[in-house]
Amino acid sequence: MKLQVIYWLIVAGTLIICFVPALFFGERAGKSTSEFFVSGRSVPWWLAGLSMVATTFSSDTPNLVTDIVRHQGVAGNWCWWAFVLTGVATVFFYARLWHRSEVMTDLEFYEIRYSGIKGQS
Repeated sequence: MKLQVIYWLIVAGTLIICFVPALFFGERAGKSTSEFFVSGRSVPWWLAGLSMVATTFSSDTPNLVTDIVRHQGVAGNWCWWAFVLTGVATVFFYARLWHRSEVMTDLEFYEIRYSGIKGQS
């Protein structure tokens, strides 16, 4: 199979879009744990939230959708669309709280949320 020039340009463009920012931010991310995980807390809350949702969808969703379609058929696909709505809700309800609480992981956030200590948010 021989690819047309336009397809090679699309592949090259995609690689550039994916890897050039990584080269730019890679050095900065190596400075500290905070830089690596939360970009030094310099990104807005909504971008951090979208990143959380995108990470979840990129790692879990293909396996989930495959399992749903295998067991319920294509009609069962509506189920995972509900996860899109909860993911978007996460951005608007939890990302701002996550940003303000200055945690780096889900577990740290859950510890604060469910610790039972009043006055912490």
